[in-house]
Amino acid sequence: MLLNKGVTMQKSCCGPDCCQEKTPLASTQEVVKEKYGELARQVRQGSSQGCCGTTPASEALGAEAICANLYALDQVEGVPQEALLASLGCGNPTALARLEPGQVVLDLGSGGGIDVLLSAKRVGPTGKAYGLDMTDEMLALALENQRRSGLSNVEFLKGEIENIPLPAQTIDVIISNCVINLSGDKDKVLAEAFRVLKPGGLFAVSDVVSRGQIPAAIKQNIALWTGCVSGALHEEEYRSKLQAAGFVDIDIEPTRVYSAQDARGLMETAGLAVSDDILEAVDGKFYSGFVRARRPV
Repeated sequence: MLLNKGVTMQKSCCGPDCCQEKTPLASTQEVVKEKYGELARQVRQGSSQGCCGTTPASEALGAEAICANLYALDQVEGVPQEALLASLGCGNPTALARLEPGQVVLDLGSGGGIDVLLSAKRVGPTGKAYGLDMTDEMLALALENQRRSGLSNVEFLKGEIENIPLPAQTIDVIISNCVINLSGDKDKVLAEAFRVLKPGGLFAVSDVVSRGQIPAAIKQNIALWTGCVSGALHEEEYRSKLQAAGFVDIDIEPTRVYSAQDARGLMETAGLAVSDDILEAVDGKFYSGFVRARRPV
């Protein structure tokens, strides 16, 4: 995997008293495109088992604790294996969101399309599932997976989650799987999510969230950023940003808390020096969370 070790970014906010420096959006997007494009190529070539399996993708990222074993076997029955192998999520929003027949669903950062395909099956032929991704290789893989699935109520769009290419108030439910934390402009992502949701629409995403203060060495490392950790919003900041975007009924439910041992794998893969002090500082400070909010009626 192409992790661009040694490249650094400006610090990202990590709590109520965080700095005001902002990560350059273009820099983040290019590294994310590179990494996820490479994963898509590996899956299509049959050389990756993906993050939701065991090796080599999850081990290459040091991310087994984050993205392994998220989908039950009966849930993904009938879904192309390549969609599962290309997943680098941190949760299972399709299992947690209450999707109903006839709804229109949008997956932000849809990757190989697994959550789009699962959503399309749940909303049925009278509903529709959109997938939005900025990586050409992932979109090509997603379209191939859609063809293999036989589902017709699916549409994949090329674009950025900071600029959603859909009209206002057209979506019933927005899902996302460990992607919003990768954005360098989360305020824009949440504002766009609010814009495209119908009144009463649901924001229901899985994301990596932090609690407490995080060491600057981790926040500044781009490999960890694209590994889902250093871009994580502090839980209170997440709530504040959702409120500022106009959302109500906000709830963040931890689904998997990461230990110091989990952090060791991420840090070693990123080429960071691993010390007991740093491991102690990050122990329990990051977790996968299910983030719910609603656009007011």
